[in-house]
Amino acid sequence: MQTFGEKVVEFNKKLKYTGTLPEGFDVLNPFFDNPETLEVMTSFYHKFYSDHCSRKFIIGINPSRHGAGVTGVPFTDTKRLQSVCGIEMKSAHTHEISSVYLYDVIEQYGGAERFYADFYINSPFPLAIIRKQKNGSWLNANYYDDKSLFEAVKKFMVESIRNHISLGLDTSEVFVLGKKNAAFIEKLNSENHFFDKLTVLEHPRYIQQYKSREKQLYIDKYLIALNKE
Repeated sequence: MQTFGEKVVEFNKKLKYTGTLPEGFDVLNPFFDNPETLEVMTSFYHKFYSDHCSRKFIIGINPSRHGAGVTGVPFTDTKRLQSVCGIEMKSAHTHEISSVYLYDVIEQYGGAERFYADFYINSPFPLAIIRKQKNGSWLNANYYDDKSLFEAVKKFMVESIRNHISLGLDTSEVFVLGKKNAAFIEKLNSENHFFDKLTVLEHPRYIQQYKSREKQLYIDKYLIALNKE
């Protein structure tokens, strides 16, 4: 019988988006773009998920180019992958502000081992989405930034959420990061009945970027929501 971690690694190895996208959008698959991403992602899930325990689901939006888009681990840049998780990535060095906030939450929750024993983090669209700018450069995009983009990826998102749940998730409550994200997840949930209860939390990027002075208040809110005693 596969462990939770082995199921996640298998899921990630099979990840592929074959649908169409509106003009100006593209999808990055970190597991195909950098061989070391596959290695460090595998090390992470073998280290923290080598059991058969059920976990609560924390849903992000979609991976950023500098977080999971590089490491293959949601909300984890290379700095925290090494300093907190003990896994070095040699081919890339990234700093991602959402990762800074989330790992502050993890520290106050009781550390990575305790946190990841209770929670699994991923996204309804588990690959990085980028959008082409007028000057030709590419920036991070969210699946909900464009109505036609959401309609294009909606079927893939539904399948992805079902696949996440099949890993062994507790569906009694899900934690959704970002209020706009939550509006779309609520719609998908009402149509597909994935989760019994949705608890919405402010997105780490929003907190770190716009509410840094009140950061501890938001960390406390997370800890209360995540049922820390």
